[in-house]
Amino acid sequence: MITLAIAAGVIVLSLFASQPLAGLIGPSLGLDAAETSLVTTVTLLGYAGGLFLLVPLTDLIENRRLIGRTLTAGTLALFVAAVAPSAPLFLIASFLIGLTASAIQMLVPIAASLAPEAERGRVVGNVMTGLMLGILLSRPSASVIAEYAGWRWFYGLLAGLVALLTIIIARTIPERRPSQKTSYRGLLASLLVLLKEEPILRRRAGYQGLCMAAFGIFWTTVALRLALPPFNLGQTGIAAFSLTGAAGAVIAPIAGRAGDRGLTRPATILAHLSVIAAMVLAAMGGAGSADGMPGPVALAVMAFAAVILDLGVIADQALGRRAINMLRPEARGRLNGLFTGLFFIGAALGSSLSGLTWVLVGWSGACALGGLFGLAALALSLLGTDARRRLDATPGSHRVALRLGRPARLHPRRSQRRDP
Repeated sequence: MITLAIAAGVIVLSLFASQPLAGLIGPSLGLDAAETSLVTTVTLLGYAGGLFLLVPLTDLIENRRLIGRTLTAGTLALFVAAVAPSAPLFLIASFLIGLTASAIQMLVPIAASLAPEAERGRVVGNVMTGLMLGILLSRPSASVIAEYAGWRWFYGLLAGLVALLTIIIARTIPERRPSQKTSYRGLLASLLVLLKEEPILRRRAGYQGLCMAAFGIFWTTVALRLALPPFNLGQTGIAAFSLTGAAGAVIAPIAGRAGDRGLTRPATILAHLSVIAAMVLAAMGGAGSADGMPGPVALAVMAFAAVILDLGVIADQALGRRAINMLRPEARGRLNGLFTGLFFIGAALGSSLSGLTWVLVGWSGACALGGLFGLAALALSLLGTDARRRLDATPGSHRVALRLGRPARLHPRRSQRRDP
């Protein structure tokens, strides 16, 4: 489990590192301010593509071999990004980096399959801690390396790190041979069936997609805001600020345990309230100098907002990942791919809107947009009660309801049927 958590943290470094580096990468490759957000957006879209096209293969191909080949391709893509002389080549490499980083979600089914059902939330939460620490540490590590060696060195060093990780995974993690005998085309077609038949998957992906949109807006624009008065931070200062968000990673196993104890719904609502509160605090801190707030106080408010935001987003994701890993063991790879692919579309949307929002309405407008995404997630979670009752009335849903810690409402004519 430690190996899986470390692997998830290393692989994910490449997904969000471009956020603090966008101000350096864009000008060096000839991209203007509005186009700079493409660096992160293309990477996240590649990741979403990998989740839909590559991760489902974990239900068809032996997992350890699949992960090794995917990471080998990722190593090559990182090396190309490090030496790319032009924006088009760099963006193509970024898409491939995101595509191959989907290997992260190939690790989650292995972790879930190794854990007993009563502890699955905790185990998945522990792997998620490694994943989220990687996301949160990707920004400061990228900023520090770029400050002293240039942004290209970050991609080059990460290529070497992923290559080393590929060797370790090949020697460490157990084999996982899926029982599926279908074709790849049939496997992809089944994604739509799963999406149609699993309301929990749709609901949890929707919540997390909206939270990740707020997450992307904040972390893509905050580096731009911190570089301006009254903060005037350089890359090292921005890196130190990014470390504050790492405190949010502690919530993943706690949220997993809350789900194991039947507290999924209240924990989800609290997570969404945290996202909204974070955006309000971020707007206050960013406008601190205009409101008479001293610079150090304003920076502290911004840092607290970053912690609250990451706590909310990570908690919602841990709860959602626990819920979908309770649904269908034989389709665990596809369910994880669908869940993560759908919510990373939200992350890509937030990152793509951040550049335009920053140019048009500045920091306060970016915070307002992030807050709207948080409000939408809260509204959906509050309105989910009726949908949950309808779900509990369908065949086999008592199994899902009990696993999620809810009392089951069994249909009187179906309650005696064997659980499928």
